[in-house]
Amino acid sequence: MSKVLIIGAGGVGNVVVKKCAQHPDVFKEIFLASRTKGKCDAIAAEVKKMYGVDVKTYAVDADVVSDIVRVINDCKPELVLNVALPYQDLAIMDACLETGVNYLDTANYEPKDEAKFEYSWQWAYQDKFKEKGLMAVLGCGFDPGVTNIFCAYAQKHLYDSIRTIDILDCNAGDHGHPFATNFNPEINIREVTQVVRHWKDGEWIETPAILDDSCVHFSFDYPEAGKKESYLLFHEEMESLVKNIKGLERIRFWMTFSQNYITHLKVLENVGMTRIDEVDFGGCKIIPLQFLKALLPDPGSLGTNYKGLAVIGCVFDGEKDGKKIKKYIYNVCDHAEAYREVQAQAVSYTTGVPAMIGAMMMLKDVWKDTGVFNVEQLDPDMFMDELNKCGLPWQVVDFEGQLPE
Repeated sequence: MSKVLIIGAGGVGNVVVKKCAQHPDVFKEIFLASRTKGKCDAIAAEVKKMYGVDVKTYAVDADVVSDIVRVINDCKPELVLNVALPYQDLAIMDACLETGVNYLDTANYEPKDEAKFEYSWQWAYQDKFKEKGLMAVLGCGFDPGVTNIFCAYAQKHLYDSIRTIDILDCNAGDHGHPFATNFNPEINIREVTQVVRHWKDGEWIETPAILDDSCVHFSFDYPEAGKKESYLLFHEEMESLVKNIKGLERIRFWMTFSQNYITHLKVLENVGMTRIDEVDFGGCKIIPLQFLKALLPDPGSLGTNYKGLAVIGCVFDGEKDGKKIKKYIYNVCDHAEAYREVQAQAVSYTTGVPAMIGAMMMLKDVWKDTGVFNVEQLDPDMFMDELNKCGLPWQVVDFEGQLPE
């Protein structure tokens, strides 16, 4: 049994804490820290009522290394599980290096002043973690995270060679709001307004952002959810998968968006509300996207009336024993069921559960090494088993559908 410090008390942090509390054999002590200690205290009170588990809470400024070090030194965890903002990844990694603690996160670092999603900043920590004898695991949510694990599993068990991968992310749920984002609005909107990239024949190909009328999209028939319009989007796991899935010729990421969502976002972009640079307002400097975030519903509050399904998976095309085969590995998660269990909607649930499982893999020494790793570099088998046990069961089927060429 081991100690874990969770940094971040949003929708995902709520799920992570409660799922850790369900496994007291692994997580001996749970600590929770966030900028707003009151949010931590509210989660801790729910955990005590639901599971009888005590969670010690802290206020922390996760932008400041010394403040993170203060908290780590007080609770002395074996692992820091980072579900704070992606801007804060490097500060938390620096604090882990200073205190000699292993690290896990769910999303790659990005600078505050530029919507640039890449692993280069964190991969640069490889030697630092190796020299300290520490392990850092990057991107252990669902996508990235479980999608990478699906790829590692396919490479290990289903294929001799994989030619193409298509990652398909569908949220077919209805939260009842005119417009809302399913995770941090600032991160979500920065992600979906960027120019799209996918990997083909050894290079990144650019296509227009999803708000552009010439963007790439098609209708895909998702298991249980039915046909949904799916848009080509750049997503961070592709960057590591092209390095670690050998012989890969093409990888693409598709995500569903309703016309209502796209229409709202186009209007917001047209009036400047998605800008990430400072503007002067009444003598004060504000960033429009941060102001918009304050106006939109908190993603952690969406679960109350959320109905419908989230369906996420990977379609593979490759060869096994000289035969061409196509397989589809996917999970179906119900928003209402997630809320009944941990008072969260499915998008938070599908990120928080894998983060807990990744922490479990590290604390059990199933994943034990030194340096910086993306999850597809690690053995997928026990992780896949735990997904079935912990609320995210998966299926493997022959794929007989159609994808764009």
